[in-house]
Amino acid sequence: MFTIFTLVISITFFKTNAQEISFSSKNLRIKSKEITLSGTIYGVKSPKAGIILVHGSGQELRMKEFATTLAKSGYTVLTYDKRGVGESEGVYAGPEVGTNNIDSTNLDLLAEDVDAAVNVLSQKIKNKKTKIGLMGFSQAGWIIPIAANKNKKVDFMVIFSGALISTKEQLRFQFYTNGDTDFWKKHTEKDAREHIKNDTDRYEFINTDPVYTLNKLSIPGLWIFGGKDIQVPVNLSIEILEEVNKKGKQFQHKLYPDLGHNTAATENQETIKEALNWINRL
Repeated sequence: MFTIFTLVISITFFKTNAQEISFSSKNLRIKSKEITLSGTIYGVKSPKAGIILVHGSGQELRMKEFATTLAKSGYTVLTYDKRGVGESEGVYAGPEVGTNNIDSTNLDLLAEDVDAAVNVLSQKIKNKKTKIGLMGFSQAGWIIPIAANKNKKVDFMVIFSGALISTKEQLRFQFYTNGDTDFWKKHTEKDAREHIKNDTDRYEFINTDPVYTLNKLSIPGLWIFGGKDIQVPVNLSIEILEEVNKKGKQFQHKLYPDLGHNTAATENQETIKEALNWINRL
């Protein structure tokens, strides 16, 4: 049976201390080519922006708690069950079912789902001047740029702990760290980069390099990283992002040295606040 490491993120959502904004929620269906996704839209009267939430890896349901929090903060949010999960149609790909979820075919399918969600959200927002963006976690770092390139209605993107290296390179790094929380106490940045560059691939599949797609985009983006991440080589990813930026891109990043992979799960809420403040400045 074919198995593969995945980018898994567990999210603990923050509670806003600001005055909460009233919102409505409504379940809906999203037609994405041959399947129908099941989701919920959380709407506010005059949204600061519209946001589609994009899953990390794993059998992920719609992110109701996070969407509720964002709606209370003034955003209209669309979230849905991942394809093949919950009430959504389609076939889920992942190690739990013995298939490869980072093959380019699957990443493109997931990006098609995001594309369809953008079209639905854009129809629901009455003020066409309202910006629409993609916000996602971990594996979404590969999916979001593909979706943004497909759909010109996307105005911005926010990515938590998303890799800037290719999918095959990512696997090399994850096999090397092997879930060891003390990895960075035992290895240097040089060690990790040498391994990523030279390790033998354990699986053969069509590789995806996010830089190829990012070079096509002109929208602003924000990446939030944790310095102790053992699933994403953060320093290398930042270096790559800065190289892409030299081509006139509007990409920014924020590094939290003491955080790991779950950058959206901070007790002090700083990473989410950073993301929302960045969106508000657009």
